[in-house]
Amino acid sequence: MPLKYKPEMQHADLQDLSSQIRFVTPEGKIWLGEQRMLLMQLSSLASFRREMISLIGVERAKGFFLRLGYQSGLKDAELARKLRPDSSEPEIFLAGPQLYALKGLVKVRLLEMDIDVQDGRFNVEAEWINSFEVEICQTELGLMDEPACWTVLGYACGYSSAFMGREIIFQEVSCRGCGDEKCRIIGKTAEEWVDTSSFQAYFKSDPITEEFYELQTQVANLRSRLQKYDGQYYGIGQSPAYRRICQTIDKAARGKVSVLLLGETGVGKEVIARSVHLRSERAEQPFVAINCAAIPPDLIESELFGVDKGAYTGAASTRAGRFERANGGTIFLDEVIELTPRAQATLLRVLQEGELERVGGDRTRKIDVRVIAATNENLEEAVKAGRFRADLFFRLNVFPVHIPPLRERMEDIPLLAEHFLRKHHKEYGKKTLGLSDRALEACLHYQWPGNIRELENALERGVILTESNESISVEALFPGLATATGGDQLSSEGELVEQPPANGEGWLNQILDQGVSLEGVEAGLMREAMNRSGQNISQAARLLGLTRPALAYRLKKHDPSLFEK
Repeated sequence: MPLKYKPEMQHADLQDLSSQIRFVTPEGKIWLGEQRMLLMQLSSLASFRREMISLIGVERAKGFFLRLGYQSGLKDAELARKLRPDSSEPEIFLAGPQLYALKGLVKVRLLEMDIDVQDGRFNVEAEWINSFEVEICQTELGLMDEPACWTVLGYACGYSSAFMGREIIFQEVSCRGCGDEKCRIIGKTAEEWVDTSSFQAYFKSDPITEEFYELQTQVANLRSRLQKYDGQYYGIGQSPAYRRICQTIDKAARGKVSVLLLGETGVGKEVIARSVHLRSERAEQPFVAINCAAIPPDLIESELFGVDKGAYTGAASTRAGRFERANGGTIFLDEVIELTPRAQATLLRVLQEGELERVGGDRTRKIDVRVIAATNENLEEAVKAGRFRADLFFRLNVFPVHIPPLRERMEDIPLLAEHFLRKHHKEYGKKTLGLSDRALEACLHYQWPGNIRELENALERGVILTESNESISVEALFPGLATATGGDQLSSEGELVEQPPANGEGWLNQILDQGVSLEGVEAGLMREAMNRSGQNISQAARLLGLTRPALAYRLKKHDPSLFEK
């Protein structure tokens, strides 16, 4: 429906917007919806603007502040539609100018408004009153040679473009910051302007940024080469706990000693195992990873050590095992506690003698493999219980490494989140605005019992449930969870608690609204069940109410590589 300007629109109620502002003084935080806000002195912003102009020049500084305003406009357009889902299009659009005023940026007086989202028509003319950037010029910087309301101009472009779903460009045709009588702006679709290329260039990376990124890329490539040859690869993390692990690995990596990785499910044991391999002198040789819990007990020996033709019914050909494939390199045995007693005895011989015999074979083969084992259970307790050989435990436990759970390295969550979001944006062909401030706050307070794997799954779910150019909300990350206070704020301790859904079909409607396929739902359920069960197919099947063969069949259909031999 076309939106025509009416004078009474200027006096629209701001209650729905102002009610979203929350001052959480004990935590030192201010919230507007899911966005964390700041109160800053105008003089501080003036000093920052003056320094930016001095550092990179007027044109580049203008581009910086235009982009800053543009991103703020995108965020507020998302907020406006969430706060006024049942309102008319004029009321939704006017939330932008109203948020302008609410934030103390500028007061907007509409002169003309003719908008039709369906037809793509956009013509807006307005006057800006009390622009904070004009005040900066008048009191701190002096009058400019051209219009000076850069941030609010970028905001208008970002907000209107998001609202219309197409590129909208505003131009400030007069500005008090450069000596004009009024600040007046005109907004139209990009196609309607005669020449927009020079203005659009402000919203792209300028030459100094390109040069900086090019240098960054060159440095990253050089570091990557050094990592390749020096083996320094540790995944993602800068927290003190994770850095200590990296330093510990450094001490053992260059030798031949067996390494035992201990830690909860999902902490990234395979990433650390690859780090040990790449840091060692075997970096150019094979790295073979195997999950002992994912292989049926009657096949584990042939998988690890190989089999000769005719060794048992079904052994139709001679086949090398994983140890032979890893000869000269490293083998990673995840969930080593799941090895059968016979496989444990064979593994002990490989470690002690450096040789093996294939199942059903009569020839001894020399083997040179470094073993890195991992488990999320207590091997010492397993030895006492008779589930694991004591002599094998002592052989593996030469260099134990305890990998901290994610809750002990919360500083790494923003880095991990950025990494996984890039991955899933590419996988699902969409680009969200990342985590909202409230969502990141929730992530930093959640205990993550499933560790990094759970974080990745939550972020994948958030990407699936969030539209492009929108922020991932707390609800998208943690469906069925609410804050401890029962509202939309975290408690002072920041804990999340289970909340029974008011409508049992709500999550079903959400999945359908997002267009997630039945195949995608099935794959997600199976992945979550496998993660919760520590990749144990039998336990995962019980969680899903299936038989083990039924789940194994479905898993093989979705990911045949899980069952490659």
